[in-house]
Amino acid sequence: MAGRLRDEASAYLRQHAGNPVDWWPFGDEPFAEARRRNVPVFISVGYAACHWCHVMAHESFEDPALAAYLNEHFVSIKVDREERPDVDAVYMAATQAMTGQGGWPMSVFTLPDGRTFYAGTYFPPRPAQGLPSFRDVLEAVSTAWADRPEEVEQSAAQLAAHLASGQQGNRRLLGPIQADALASGALDGAGAEAEAESGRTLSAAVEALVTLEDREFGGFGGAPKFPPSTVLRFLLAHAGSGASTAADAAALADRTLGAMARSALYDQLEGGFARYTVDRRWAVPHFEKMLYDNVQLLALYAQWARTAQDAGDRRLALRVTRETADWMITRLQVADGGFASSLDADTVMNGHRVEGGTYIWTAAELTEVLGDEAAAAVSGLLDLDSGNMAAHGGTPGADGDAGSTLHFGRRLNAAEEELWLGCRPALLAARNRRPQPERDDKVVAGWNGLAVAALARAAVVLADAGEHEAARRIRSAAEDAAAYLLRVHRVGPTLRRVSHDGRASSFEGQLEDYAAAAEGLFALFAATGSEQWFTAAEFLVSAAEDRFLTGGQLQDTAIRPNQLVNAQGAQAAADPLDGPTPSGAALFAGALLTYSAYSGSQRHRALAQSLLAHVNVVAPRAPQAVGWAMSVLQFLLDGPRELAVTGTEEPAVEALLRAARDAGGPGLVVAWRVVTGAKTEPGSESDGSGSAGSTGVPLLEGRDPGAEPAVAYLCRGMVCRRPVSTAAELKELLGEG
Repeated sequence: MAGRLRDEASAYLRQHAGNPVDWWPFGDEPFAEARRRNVPVFISVGYAACHWCHVMAHESFEDPALAAYLNEHFVSIKVDREERPDVDAVYMAATQAMTGQGGWPMSVFTLPDGRTFYAGTYFPPRPAQGLPSFRDVLEAVSTAWADRPEEVEQSAAQLAAHLASGQQGNRRLLGPIQADALASGALDGAGAEAEAESGRTLSAAVEALVTLEDREFGGFGGAPKFPPSTVLRFLLAHAGSGASTAADAAALADRTLGAMARSALYDQLEGGFARYTVDRRWAVPHFEKMLYDNVQLLALYAQWARTAQDAGDRRLALRVTRETADWMITRLQVADGGFASSLDADTVMNGHRVEGGTYIWTAAELTEVLGDEAAAAVSGLLDLDSGNMAAHGGTPGADGDAGSTLHFGRRLNAAEEELWLGCRPALLAARNRRPQPERDDKVVAGWNGLAVAALARAAVVLADAGEHEAARRIRSAAEDAAAYLLRVHRVGPTLRRVSHDGRASSFEGQLEDYAAAAEGLFALFAATGSEQWFTAAEFLVSAAEDRFLTGGQLQDTAIRPNQLVNAQGAQAAADPLDGPTPSGAALFAGALLTYSAYSGSQRHRALAQSLLAHVNVVAPRAPQAVGWAMSVLQFLLDGPRELAVTGTEEPAVEALLRAARDAGGPGLVVAWRVVTGAKTEPGSESDGSGSAGSTGVPLLEGRDPGAEPAVAYLCRGMVCRRPVSTAAELKELLGEG
């Protein structure tokens, strides 16, 4: 029975272990059981923090009568989309093809070979709003299976053929990778003309985004409104270019980042961002907090803290950076150093799940904590009307107040900000006494890689701003998470996707896991100078190429279950488009480009460039689908520039690094070390040579500072400008482009 799920790593699967439904985890066994019994397979896909997944579970999967019908007529499989993105992607494509939309919970019906013949998302217990009841759906599917098997087979065959054609589209977008041409460097661009075309593409993408912007409230589009993280990464990168659209990119980023930070999307008491808002004002969140959202946003606010033109925006960005990093460490970091996946949208209060119950405030609650005068003043700062939950399904209390979110929706002046910051500790202390949302302790490799990158960059920004204690705390968390990934998730030549309680599962990581982990380790090397992180990143880049580049075609998954091959076709291709997280192809292109800058490898640069070819096709028409890839392409057009800093005095080395970070832009690739006598720090801990000139990082090779306190080498393609030894000289070189 559902006891099969009790020992699963996924909190989502364990949540269903007590259901009367006879659940199986995804694998060969349930499909074989369906074949033996000659019944269809029901696949339910969701995730632990999903509100509507909880709703359907309570309404349907906890219903003994409905569970008995499921058990008699189907083999039922429960899938955590975060644990098995390969399964989720295939059946989401099927659901979208059949219904024109997708979401979670996802409800899919397949043949015993894995091919889909019917699909949907949430089904209510009784017909409502044009949806059939879940029982009606089950009976209709069971009847079709028994009475019209030819139609079921025909539907499954047609859908599988359609999905296979979609894979061909992905193959055409990414194109074949010619290993011989790469080895010879023949794919290393077409010179100035190719660069000019890419520059025009990125400018056209900015122009398209200008037309899509919500100029009143920030962001793009209407409700529901999601943080456009990958697009913002591109906009911040483009803002530092010399393109004619750079100012537009900077303004777009400023408006959206500012609007989100002043809204209820951002937790105004503790830090951290909700998944999305149900309205276009950013006033009413869908309250789950996902690691993958927060790591992307943390990196963005860290960059904005350095580049925002307005001093108030820089202060805001720095505060959001510190608070979000500390929220991650406090609420999501597990005992062994990794980061958990999410906090639930719901809070169990008085035995019932209440969406956002931890975060909502009534007027009476504000008064109880702050007193009449302060509560009235704080209420004057907040846009309580926009955040009123009564308009979004909230249940009014005895006083008729359904509560509101803490939403400003505007800039605060200095006096207002001082008032708010003074009241926050009391409000947070009171909120911490409430029931808290459940945490999914599952550690996902790729999201932890992005966490390492974001924390490392946040620590550097905070240190440069003089917040050294916070910087040390956050850098230590990044190092602990990186060590956890290498200790727990790296198993032989492979990287495992998930772990729980310090034990890795058997599922191999996806392309996005290898590439995002490499991204994080490269960023940690740049922040700390410790070569162990560079060596580990280098291993992952090589392993990803071996595992996912097959026959000249990039794939998201190294090993595909037979059921997914049947459902989508044998010729799989990596999906080049971003979802809530960056695409694996874009992440891999970024890791390859960074590695080429550190190593001088033209082959890796050429491979990165070939994986970005689709940007010229997609970006002008659908820039939101390729934000991360556009940012990598922007870095490529910048060189990327490489900076090697060595010296005998750490303060002098740090002064050059700080100057470079201020003037070099987000695409600058940095390597550094401090040489003290016969000992090299921090690289000596990994290379063990004790030689000032020996290193495992080619960009640092031969960079002997001599007797200088510090020397900086600014390079492109390992061709370096004259070495300089002062911050002013280095800024001048960086300003020359």
